Amino acid sequence: MSNSPIVKHVSECFIKPKLNDDYSKQPYYLSPGDLAMLSAHYIQKGLLFTKSSATDQDFSIQTFLEKLKDSLTRTLVHFYPLAGQLATQIDEHQHSSFIFIDCEKGPGARFIHATLNMTIHDILSPIDVPVVVKSFFDHHKSVNHDGHTRPLLSVQVTELVDGIFIGCSMNHSVADGTSYWNFWNIWSEIHMQHNPNSKSKLPIHKRWFPEGYGPRVTLPFTHTDEFISRYEVPQLRERIFHFSSESISKLKMKANIDVEDTDKEISSLQALSALVWKSITRVRCLSGDEKITCTMDANLRQRIDPQLPQGYFGNSIWVAKATATADQVNEHSLGWVAELLQKAVMELTDKTVKSVFEAWMKSPFVYQIDAFFEPNSTVIGSSPRFDMFGNDFGVGKPVVVRSGYANKFPGKVTTYPGSEGRRSIALEICLPPDVMTALESDDEFRSYSIHV
Repeated sequence: MSNSPIVKHVSECFIKPKLNDDYSKQPYYLSPGDLAMLSAHYIQKGLLFTKSSATDQDFSIQTFLEKLKDSLTRTLVHFYPLAGQLATQIDEHQHSSFIFIDCEKGPGARFIHATLNMTIHDILSPIDVPVVVKSFFDHHKSVNHDGHTRPLLSVQVTELVDGIFIGCSMNHSVADGTSYWNFWNIWSEIHMQHNPNSKSKLPIHKRWFPEGYGPRVTLPFTHTDEFISRYEVPQLRERIFHFSSESISKLKMKANIDVEDTDKEISSLQALSALVWKSITRVRCLSGDEKITCTMDANLRQRIDPQLPQGYFGNSIWVAKATATADQVNEHSLGWVAELLQKAVMELTDKTVKSVFEAWMKSPFVYQIDAFFEPNSTVIGSSPRFDMFGNDFGVGKPVVVRSGYANKFPGKVTTYPGSEGRRSIALEICLPPDVMTALESDDEFRSYSIHV
């Protein structure tokens, strides 16, 4: 579309919760998993809704925005760190920095109202995700360390001709995907006048540290140049692929027929991830004994002893990493590759996880996006188990989930629940243009995905 319309910002304001407790005045400590994310981008995900009805004369965008602001104010009472900003105390003598959240610093969470002269069809009909979608989010290209001067949470409501997109940018040093979608779910319930105590995972702010460490964790740096980098996303095509529940069931059945260890059932996501890894490896034309990897995000809350509650607010994730040669991935069965991924997940035991973070405490580092993932890797993030389509803000069920610029690179795959429900899954895949074109023509991959 030439001369595409642009997103226009109409207004913005800042929102702080009404807090009477002294805990908001105390430093909010960051755990090792939080601090390691300082050079990554903010989490940027959002939901697209249709307006109530084109004939509904009662719908008012101003009324809708005021209700959203009100419910966000009440939600931030539970998620009060998001209304603060990062702060740093530097010890030049020890060559160290102590980074934490100052819950009283800054103006609060940002709330933006924007407009775009496009329709839902304009957004969903192109094969690739339109570039304009990146403008549905605040904090474009910001890294988490920027939370020293930028809001830790920014909500942008973009009004389309016939729809509304709510885009939420949240600092990834403050929250992981589980925490992020818990925030959405509780905000939605509060907005709809439901009691979040009854059926949501209210945030638990008690911080987790390896035994014998914390809560004050210092980094061995005094200047941002030592641990912060600005990753620029190369030219990529971003496309959403849909997999029906029937297609997922066939994949899972095929993978389990192939496996050698019949005592351990391959899950639906492991089977789908194996298909993706095999397909991307094939269309990248990788072969021989070149080592390649596939990593999957893993929620650690239930993997450590004692377990953390699902409502634990912060980063409690690690990657399950499978390694093989390109020939092995190409030549072995779907089940063999899925089993390799399953073994990587199962290796994330309490002992392994604690040893990882104890090693980090002894030699802290901050992930650099361009260095953390190897060339020709496949990285599978997010989760189809997150409740994305249950979020209701009075205008019905979301139509789709979309994401912004953040944390994308060649081989990045983001998993979402399918909009049609019934255990369907949608994948957002980022690849160089020539590789994406090859994937679109790959017979095995095409045989399982739905073309819409």
